[in-house]
This record gives sequence, C-alpha cells and structure tokens, in this order.
Amino acid sequence: MAKRERAQVRSAIHKRIRRKVRGTSVRPRMAIYRSLNHIYAQVIDDENGKTLASASTVEKDLRGGTGGNVEAAQRIGRTIAERAIAAGINSVVFDRGGYLYHGRVRALTEAAREAGLNKGEAEEAQAVATGDNQ
Repeated sequence: MAKRERAQVRSAIHKRIRRKVRGTSVRPRMAIYRSLNHIYAQVIDDENGKTLASASTVEKDLRGGTGGNVEAAQRIGRTIAERAIAAGINSVVFDRGGYLYHGRVRALTEAAREAGLNKGEAEEAQAVATGDNQ
C-alpha cells in the first residue's frame, strides 16, 4: 500500500462524508475545521451556497489563551449554537470534516448541543450515556 500524507487521507474522508451530508435551508450543515492552533465552525446552507453563522478562535472576542485545546472548542461550540439560534436555526447536520469524532471535534459538537442546537439529539445522547433508553 502506498504511503499517503495525513492531509490527503483526511481530504478523501471528507469528500466521502460530503457525498452523504447536505445542508438545506431547513437543516443546514455545521462544518468543522481544526488546525493545530485554532478551530473553526460554520453553519452553511448548501442549497443557496450561504454561510448563515460562523465562529472561530481567530476572532478577537473568542481568543482566550490558546485556540488549539478542548476548552476553546467548547467555547466555539457554545458561540456557534447561540449565533445559529439567533439566526433562527434550531437543528443542523454535523459535518466533522474528515476528522475523528474525538477530542476537540467532539467537545465542539457536544457544547453546541448543550447550548440548544439539536435538542432531541442531546437528550438521546444523555439517555444512552445514563442507560435510560428502554
């Protein structure tokens, strides 16, 4: 098997995910991108090609100590949820961008759910975690 760079592998995974995940005006796509030092989130309506809300650790008021840790991802998750709800969006499709659902990506999505996005999913996840799904 030929060696491939990590970025190429992530790009291939992201393309495979994007074939299945589409954002609509009713339920837009929440795209996540993480770099070594920052994390970015956008709520995108793919039908119209518009970004409806965005948040990142590059923004002056969201900076904090560092943008490359779980705490920063949680901060961005809460912020993107607040901005999406203010724009009239209560439900999104999460696009993990080819990254594993682990660490900063998971922290961002869980913080967004706790802040009010996809309320049904947050309640289901909590029921599964506690074992009350009977």
